[in-house]
Amino acid sequence: MKSPSVFKALEDFQQVRDHLDPTLFVLALSASLGAAFVTSWLYRYFYERRGTGSQVHRAFPLLGISITTLFIAVQLSIPLSLGLLGALSIIRFRTPIKEPEEVGFIMLLIAASVSAATFNFLFMTLLMGMAVAALLLVRGARTWKMAVRDGVLVVQLPDVEVAQAWPRVQECLKTHMRRTMMESSSSRDGQTSFHLAFSGLKTSLSDLQTGLRAVAPIQTVNVFLDRPGGLR
Repeated sequence: MKSPSVFKALEDFQQVRDHLDPTLFVLALSASLGAAFVTSWLYRYFYERRGTGSQVHRAFPLLGISITTLFIAVQLSIPLSLGLLGALSIIRFRTPIKEPEEVGFIMLLIAASVSAATFNFLFMTLLMGMAVAALLLVRGARTWKMAVRDGVLVVQLPDVEVAQAWPRVQECLKTHMRRTMMESSSSRDGQTSFHLAFSGLKTSLSDLQTGLRAVAPIQTVNVFLDRPGGLR
């Protein structure tokens, strides 16, 4: 004779299974697939041009519907959920995650898939909306940073000349640039390198290099532009 707890578990399982008709299941998969395509598009739009990622977005559609199906199956049976956890524990990523942003996109995909599996479509919609807003804010911050900086200037001087020559270098930079800011400095093998962010180049790069070499015994002058091809 079965105990009341067994009957209760069977009734709960039957109730959940009856509630999950094929139409609702297809709806959850469709929502998950749509969220996966949106996440893949966001990845391509915001980060694909970096060229250093593992192109993980190509797996997003299959990952989305697979995760949704797994979590729906977990809701139908507790023993099945324990078995799934044991099976999934053997899975390992063979391709390393090369960019930290990829972890964020994978977590976004998982969260959207779980929301679809639990039929919280409103939560999934709000999540994707907030993700788009967050990425736009990050893009805006990067754009603002680019707007206030034209590039980086790397100047190298002999260590013995730094004390006397550096004030003259600063005066020369004020003549040729509207704004400079020291980012870092390093010394190696008798040479000191200064890394400065700059904006508002008043003259040409050749005039800048000629002027710097005229006021100090500079070994090298390197200019790295944030926007190759032009200056404001």
